[in-house]
Amino acid sequence: MSTLLRQETIRAGDPFMARINAGQRVRLVDTEGNEAVDTFFFNAEDPRERYSAVDTVRRQRNVYLTTGTELVSNEDRTLLTIVDDTCGRHDTLGGACASESNTVRYAHDRKFMHSCRDNFLLALLNWNEDFSKRDLGPNINFFMNVPLSADGGLRFADGISGPGKYVELVAHMDVLILISNCPQLNNPCSGFNPTPVEFLLWDA
Repeated sequence: MSTLLRQETIRAGDPFMARINAGQRVRLVDTEGNEAVDTFFFNAEDPRERYSAVDTVRRQRNVYLTTGTELVSNEDRTLLTIVDDTCGRHDTLGGACASESNTVRYAHDRKFMHSCRDNFLLALLNWNEDFSKRDLGPNINFFMNVPLSADGGLRFADGISGPGKYVELVAHMDVLILISNCPQLNNPCSGFNPTPVEFLLWDA
């Protein structure tokens, strides 16, 4: 029987970073529903290898992530696989909110609002000062609903998750998980009311 190694509550709007070893399983729980969990992965031994949205979509020929999806690196290797998913759809096209996108999408006075990109950078620098903004790329938005239209357009829609819904992944190599529990107040990705999520880690 697997042993629970770690359980953390990631508060609304907070960053988080942790190591997941090969064979370990991680579960992210949308505790109150309709939260967005912006997530990125690195090879823990060589962070130059990291999650690639392009290669993940190409590998599975689907823009939505769910059970069975392999999360692929920029070296075309599988970092993790989604092995259980009670939400059913996760986004990897919408990207992370940032001061620039808040300004373009909403208004100039939104520029200095708390954003996922800021969270990512803070967590990276706290983990290792050798990281920089160059290490970030297109991320996964677990529990976020971003429908793709027939003409290739994206829109941020009401979430399809609910209280207690979760996504569970198994690591195929030692990885670093980088999370921003999205603080976005301007679109429905967090229900206009960011809430906590749970991080659980089991041994191999």
